[in-house]
Amino acid sequence: MKPVWKVVGWVGGALGAAVAGAAVAQTAKVSHERKTATDSLADEPLGQLRPDRESTVAADDGVPISVEEVDPGDGGEADITVVLVHGFALDRRCWHFQRRDLAELIDPRVHQVLYDQRGHGRSGKTTPEGSTIDQLAHDLDAVIRSVVPDGPLVLVGHSMGGMTIMALAEQRPELFADRVRGVALVGTAAGAVGGAGLPKSVLSRYNPVTLGIGRLAGIQPGFVEWVRKGTKTLTWSGIRALAFGDRKVAPSLVDLMEKMINGTTVKVLTEFLETLGTHDRYKALAGLRHCEVLILSGDADRLTPFSHAERMAEEMPDATLVRAPGAGHMVMMEQADLVNDHLVALIERCAADRGESRKKWWRRA
Repeated sequence: MKPVWKVVGWVGGALGAAVAGAAVAQTAKVSHERKTATDSLADEPLGQLRPDRESTVAADDGVPISVEEVDPGDGGEADITVVLVHGFALDRRCWHFQRRDLAELIDPRVHQVLYDQRGHGRSGKTTPEGSTIDQLAHDLDAVIRSVVPDGPLVLVGHSMGGMTIMALAEQRPELFADRVRGVALVGTAAGAVGGAGLPKSVLSRYNPVTLGIGRLAGIQPGFVEWVRKGTKTLTWSGIRALAFGDRKVAPSLVDLMEKMINGTTVKVLTEFLETLGTHDRYKALAGLRHCEVLILSGDADRLTPFSHAERMAEEMPDATLVRAPGAGHMVMMEQADLVNDHLVALIERCAADRGESRKKWWRRA
């Protein structure tokens, strides 16, 4: 049996992209790298952009979902709304570069909606029963109904966020036929998550280590979090190795990843494992047939390898498939310009898709 500090460090990190068995001897090396690496984003206030509005949406089971909205930067009226849905162990700050650049679009102008998934970021705590992708889809539906009840939509999901969108298409196909013009699936999978990438044993409900840590986190959450914080230096190296394809990635990006992961409790991480392991929504992809679809993934993604993107593209032959060379799981942070170029092209196609989508249906509050 592995020592508890290694197990907790692995669960709290590898499931949000950290490494458990890293040697202690790496600590000095990691510290040196963080001090000497060239950080081209030193002046970028990562994750600190101010929203135009913040609100709380009640999920159907009462869990409070924290939402923020961003208006077009020039003060004009929006043509279309883009909803950004983050992935497992992260929060809405992972969309920093997309949020920044989409606000500057003029034709079309974009109204952005970002929110934290339940149990993540600023949203409320959930229960084991509520820690499912199906429930996350209900939450997304609640956010749309509350914040943007009318007008055309583009839904953008990363990792578990993409799975959330697939589940919503399964639950509410009429929404995708009537309002959703486009969908972007970034670094995600429609099923068989344990078949390539994250080990299947980690996702199993029967894994004794996972079960043990989950129970311990429920009984002694303070102790588990204290142990995880004790592995912070090693975890930073693991995050860089598993979440990014380029070892020379700007340290500030790894720092932001570390903040997001450390903001997600071990209890939440373990409770979502089963739903990730049983996720199978290849049939749900048929619900996207009315939409423009972008599938984008890094070919150095160690958590949801590019083979998942290729499989989804086989199911949706009209989708645009984009390979981000050398990028890891956090492709939208690591290669933001490439991702944003393709998102803008998708949004432009969606805004021009139907004449009514160009009407000024939304006005700033």
